[in-house]
Amino acid sequence: MLKVRRSRLYTLWFGWYSRRQFKRYFNSVRVFMQPGVQEMNLRTPVVFYANHAYWWDGFWSPLCTETFFHQNLHIIIEFQQLQKHRFFTRIGAFSLDRSRPRSAIKTIHYAAELLTANSQLQNALWIFPQGKIEPVDKRPLFFFKGTASIVSRVLETIPHIYLVSVVSRIEYLEEQKPELFLSFSQPLLVNPTEFPTSDALTAYMQRMTETHLDELKEKIINRTLEDARILTRGTLSINKRVEAIRAFLHLDKESVER
Repeated sequence: MLKVRRSRLYTLWFGWYSRRQFKRYFNSVRVFMQPGVQEMNLRTPVVFYANHAYWWDGFWSPLCTETFFHQNLHIIIEFQQLQKHRFFTRIGAFSLDRSRPRSAIKTIHYAAELLTANSQLQNALWIFPQGKIEPVDKRPLFFFKGTASIVSRVLETIPHIYLVSVVSRIEYLEEQKPELFLSFSQPLLVNPTEFPTSDALTAYMQRMTETHLDELKEKIINRTLEDARILTRGTLSINKRVEAIRAFLHLDKESVER
């Protein structure tokens, strides 16, 4: 397996690069944050489990960590993908190879070690339990059991761990460029007796993610977006540039007078 080789320089560069890419391709990135997400006990590790519907998913998790949390970020990425893009190990990524059971078990143990390591910052793991990109509205969701196995392993050595559902959705609204919406659920503090089996925990996460995705979709449909925080705003799209030029040249006023 490929392990974390964290580099502060790479992390800073990737943060700059990610913001630049989001500004270029999106009108805005907006984040909904339910109560308690930024008030978690920093001595308790957290697992952010997210739906996996877009190529962009590997980019916004480090950006959210930098902006909202300042945690020890770790991300699980499929071995084949991480092997192609090894620089991700420099920002906290490590690999999972489901085709090799022994390697997958090593990954679970390694993830638990990272989450329970001594640190002044909160240890955080981002994981996409679907294992592959699937349509955002596909139902039912299917999650692999690896996330639940990591949680169980962590709870063998410490009394609690947080679970936070994170969902994303890309939509076109009134602008030429799309909007990226992210939503963080209220943290669930899990203890060793909360879920009797890995199957029970996996089923809970699936249901939670489906409900969470539906709630985010309703917010967007109904345009109840006032609680969203702006993570970044994009550069002006063509239609906005044209409007700005027309306003500057007073073209609209002149056409009305004529």
